[in-house]
Amino acid sequence: MFTFIDLFAGIGGFRIGLEKVGGRCVFSSEIDRHAAATYERNFGEKPAGDITQIDAVDVPSHDVLCGGFPCQPFSVSGKQLGFEDARGTLFFEVMRLVAAKRPKAVFLENVANYVRHQNGDTLKKTVAMLEGEGYDTTYSVLNASDYGVPQARKRLYIVGIRKDLGAGEFKFPLPTGQRVALKGLLLPNEEAGGQVLDRSDIQITKTGLQDLSEDERNRPLQVGIINKGGQGERIYSPEGHGITLSAHGGGAAAKTGAYLVDGVVRKLHPVECRRLMGFPETYKIDPSPSQAYKQFGNAVVAPVIEAIGRAILDTAKLRKEQAEWAFK
Repeated sequence: MFTFIDLFAGIGGFRIGLEKVGGRCVFSSEIDRHAAATYERNFGEKPAGDITQIDAVDVPSHDVLCGGFPCQPFSVSGKQLGFEDARGTLFFEVMRLVAAKRPKAVFLENVANYVRHQNGDTLKKTVAMLEGEGYDTTYSVLNASDYGVPQARKRLYIVGIRKDLGAGEFKFPLPTGQRVALKGLLLPNEEAGGQVLDRSDIQITKTGLQDLSEDERNRPLQVGIINKGGQGERIYSPEGHGITLSAHGGGAAAKTGAYLVDGVVRKLHPVECRRLMGFPETYKIDPSPSQAYKQFGNAVVAPVIEAIGRAILDTAKLRKEQAEWAFK
């Protein structure tokens, strides 16, 4: 068993994924009280609050530091690429704990646009700071659609492996090749109550999707529009993949997108969002639908975390330690 800490924990997507590969969470932190309540409801422990107010000595030692840290511009544009560049941002809190605790691996997630943020300078500084603390650092934008989850959700993942481990080059997991469709995760319409969009401005513009190949189905398939077809006003087929769940956004089908399900145009139910994030059926959803949509929109896809976690285990030589501990 390896240990990890769950920073900016949200509702526990990192924890679900890493526990699947044998990890044990020894510390979590989340500032949003609704997300923290959902986390506690599912894992039996209340996350610590604002990470900026937590002393490093109060954080247990751990093998892997993980977290989906918020994207913020670095406050200083100096050339040293050190702590002063990140001071005042939440990435500074990550680096503060990395410097104090020296975990074997650092595993971070952010929106795909982080790659282009400030013309790429933000990511360059992020990598340079981890490298400066002694971590071989690799990053990649991965799509959940490639890892057995029918959601087109691209996210940046950053992995740093401590150089003194002599672990070799880290490689992100290859796509699984598994073909799945949104329709396999949907509730019957009668069980998805309250999500139907009964409007006069709905237009179904495309049919004949049965002729598409499996590869062509491995993405969202738009079949119509609501109103003018802006954000939150596009209709998709459940034969393909879902669009990215969002914590924000407007339109008639805000946060989930609209789907033509057995002749009915509707949003997704929170239970269907849980499935699109790869969370287990036993996971307890926030009783407030608005909070549930927000929390899943902010979460990480658990199967992608699990796949990357397995690769980290192999590269950071934690797998061998797990076997030795199990033997003892």
